[in-house]
Amino acid sequence: MLTQAWEHRGARTWMLRPAAWLFGLLAAARRIAYARGWRSAQRLPVPVVVVGNVVAGGVGKTPVVIALVRHAQTMGWPVGVVSRGHGRRTRDAQVVALDSDPRDVGDEPLLIRRATGAPVVVDADRVAAGRRLLALHPGTRLIIADDGLQHLPLARDVEICVFDDRGIGNGWLLPAGPLREPWPRRCDLVLHTGDRPAFEGFRGRRALASDALDRTGRPTPLAQLAARDDLVAVAGIAQPQRFFDMLRERGLRLQRCIALPDHHDYTRWTPPTGVQLLCTEKDAAKLWPLSPSALAVPLEFSIEPAFFEVLDARLSSLDGSEAS
Repeated sequence: MLTQAWEHRGARTWMLRPAAWLFGLLAAARRIAYARGWRSAQRLPVPVVVVGNVVAGGVGKTPVVIALVRHAQTMGWPVGVVSRGHGRRTRDAQVVALDSDPRDVGDEPLLIRRATGAPVVVDADRVAAGRRLLALHPGTRLIIADDGLQHLPLARDVEICVFDDRGIGNGWLLPAGPLREPWPRRCDLVLHTGDRPAFEGFRGRRALASDALDRTGRPTPLAQLAARDDLVAVAGIAQPQRFFDMLRERGLRLQRCIALPDHHDYTRWTPPTGVQLLCTEKDAAKLWPLSPSALAVPLEFSIEPAFFEVLDARLSSLDGSEAS
């Protein structure tokens, strides 16, 4: 797989270097156009925190966004989220409701909405999404942009760059390496979601919740599931093996692991019968119509307090950002 080749500078990645140089030139020209004012970024009337990554693929941005929203809520800041809604079948702007179809709004925005209760709007144009969110919720004091680091039309006040254990891979731009843009780049906060940070930054910790949840929200302790031998795990996320490994680390004996593409919609997928299916929260809304007995195992993500101290100080320094 190309993602594995991105870990090293081998023959395959060297062959892709000319394409990477072209990609880099185009990306640099776009950044320069915004930096010099040839193209203008649009500023929303409230502070905007962008959460993103420079490495292609999932690095755990959604748990970070959820943690940020919950922190803002505990601080008393009315907060909303804008997102592209990657993997959805619709193309127009959508307001995410608790009962939205994940195929229409995206599985990650729906997960954020359900996990936090905060308003979420999806649109490829994050500026338009922000304006619609503010029109619907005029009391909003802070907007968090999910996966918006390279969405330059949206002006931002704080940039958070997220990394996992891959770091920057071989350090080359796409398609010769995993980078969407050169690293290092200027950003306000660097957050590592993995166990082995490749360079300096703040740390976050991922762990499975103690209970799995059925479609009604009723919990089943993982310790109780550990006694069963009919467990099958399924995951349609960027790095499904992590989910499988975490289940095994909690003592669950998995009969089988089914890895599906990220944002898999499950429409034509046939679930196995006679087993207890376990899935991620991200997959659950799409899987439950096909397999009502499936159990979702939530991911709990915590960030070290020093990260929030720096973030709060940055937001408090912005005009009008302090909560009233």
